[in-house]
Amino acid sequence: MVHDSNDNPDDRARKSPPPAAGDVPPDLDPATTGGEDEDDARLPDILEESGAVGEGPLASGHEAIERAVRLAPTSPGVYRMLSANADVLYVGKAKNVKKRLSNYARQNAPQPARILRMIAATVTVEIVSTNTETEALLLEANLIKQLRPRFNVQLRDDKSFPYILITGDHWAPQILKHRGAQSRPGRYFGPFASAGAVNRTITALQRAFLIRSCTDSFFESRTRPCLLYQIRRCAGPCTREIDFGGYTTLVREASDFLSGKSHAVKQELAGEMEKAAGELEFERAALYRDRLAALSAIQSQQGINPRTVEEADVFAIHQEGGFSCVEVFFFRTGQNWGNRAYFPRAEKTFTAEEVLGSFLAQFYDDKPPPRNILLSHEIEESELLANALAIKAGHKVEVNTPKRGEKKELVAHALTNAREALGRKLADTATQSRLLDAMATTLSLPHPPKRIEVYDNSHIQGTNAVGAMIVAGPDGFVKNQYRKFNIKSEGITPGDDFAMMREVLERRFKRLINPPEEGTVKAKDDDFPQWPDLVIIDGGRGQLNAVREIFASLGLTQVSLMSVAKGPDRDAGRETLFMPEREAIKLEPRDPVLYFIQRLRDEAHRFVIGSHRKLRKKDIREAGLQEIPGIGPSRKRALLHHFGTLKEIERASIADLGKVPGVSAESARRIFDYFHPQPG
Repeated sequence: MVHDSNDNPDDRARKSPPPAAGDVPPDLDPATTGGEDEDDARLPDILEESGAVGEGPLASGHEAIERAVRLAPTSPGVYRMLSANADVLYVGKAKNVKKRLSNYARQNAPQPARILRMIAATVTVEIVSTNTETEALLLEANLIKQLRPRFNVQLRDDKSFPYILITGDHWAPQILKHRGAQSRPGRYFGPFASAGAVNRTITALQRAFLIRSCTDSFFESRTRPCLLYQIRRCAGPCTREIDFGGYTTLVREASDFLSGKSHAVKQELAGEMEKAAGELEFERAALYRDRLAALSAIQSQQGINPRTVEEADVFAIHQEGGFSCVEVFFFRTGQNWGNRAYFPRAEKTFTAEEVLGSFLAQFYDDKPPPRNILLSHEIEESELLANALAIKAGHKVEVNTPKRGEKKELVAHALTNAREALGRKLADTATQSRLLDAMATTLSLPHPPKRIEVYDNSHIQGTNAVGAMIVAGPDGFVKNQYRKFNIKSEGITPGDDFAMMREVLERRFKRLINPPEEGTVKAKDDDFPQWPDLVIIDGGRGQLNAVREIFASLGLTQVSLMSVAKGPDRDAGRETLFMPEREAIKLEPRDPVLYFIQRLRDEAHRFVIGSHRKLRKKDIREAGLQEIPGIGPSRKRALLHHFGTLKEIERASIADLGKVPGVSAESARRIFDYFHPQPG
């Protein structure tokens, strides 16, 4: 989708009802449930496993719903079923709320075990009336994403998509990757499926159209062209290597290419290349040749580029082994802008059509929909969804399940990718499950851990100290649970790792023991536990004993602890594992459990080092160069005049730093070491 920031679809969406979408409600019609299934036959066991018996019997749940039916409106609306703990169990919408709730209240109607578990856990029902069913659909999905009820289909991976922005607030527009609110003037092209796809496209566009990617401050400080000009990835507008008219032409060509006019742009460049060759200006002809090659590289990386589909999102779902995978392809301006696989959380009793319908509604809660949405399965409320998305987008949206032609081929291709992605997911899950089982056996844990937390900290002689926690579970690393902790205590002695770890663990577990009030934190995935089964720290017996004391002071006794000490000369495969009240454990270098523990430790180290470097770079940019011993105002001015910005100084090698007038070899080494320290 391409649009100007002055006519932002998100701005138009804010004028409509709250942007959201809904979940397909459970089917309660006896004619379509097909009678009892295997889960219905073992309903007492299912109810006991779900904990519903403790929250309220099935009869009590029916009574609670019947009370709500008496006061329910016959108009459209959204209803929420709540448990005894005020947890939202299910969010649904209906054209006639009273009629829908009456279906739940029928005690003799055959219903799936999933619905009976939900009814048994229900203590009260809350209702919100809306003017139309479309508004109800939008509100429903907004509440599902916000509250994450366990009986709804949930879109767990909800990261924003990156765009390409060609700025419009400077005489020499910049090309860059953009996420978030589209408030900066310019033209936005996207969405792209991943940051990698955007970065590759921008790099190729720089080669093809020579548009600058530097910041405005860097642009204004230049007195000579930078390296990108030398390697022919920028036209050099900062030092007037190209005039205003010429640069404007390059920007127009880039915008045309991203807007779908790639054929016309390539024809124009080919004509210029032939003209230059005819005039015997072979160097200029070679420049056009290289630009054409860069454009061809972009299109070859994109794979499928449809001939008849200008703008569409393609969704295909595949179910296997109790899991669902939804593969999404993005096509804009006739180009393939990438794909991404999603694994929504849903009970195995949900059909592919139900999962896909609910997924779509939540997917477009915070994203502008295209004009066409192509599906692998027909969903029940496609027309209602199309109307809701049209209100949100401000233009007509069609939701179709193609039966023939190129659109059908696109869906089939997406379905193949969904099948392969789910196969990889199931294989990874099985491998992870085996590793967790083996870890429990090797470490004599009471059961395979469902949540593992690994802690590490980083600093440079006590400065910019930061701690970090990474989390792993049955599905691998759970990155939305990662946390970093900027060390705040002023009384900590610089470099005191024990005190830093104490602060991190106390802040983490005090928050678990005394959780914030409801509404002050984002909702979490109910399926994933918040309390760890195993805590791993980097260090030896001393670190382990220190953490034991911290846990004892907090009254924590049910969490298993382990520390991992590096081997001699820090060799991987020679680590020693320490656990309370046990002898040190040495595993064979090729033991899969040891390899798994190394991965956990290395991921924690990677995350904490990245967090530390970000914090340090921020401080460096704020403090300038004055913090480097021996670098005074004169050398600072010489460095900035030579490199332009602090970021370029940070990137420079020792040899490049030594070329600056007034900077000796020793000063160059000191500057380089300051920007590239060895973490302690």
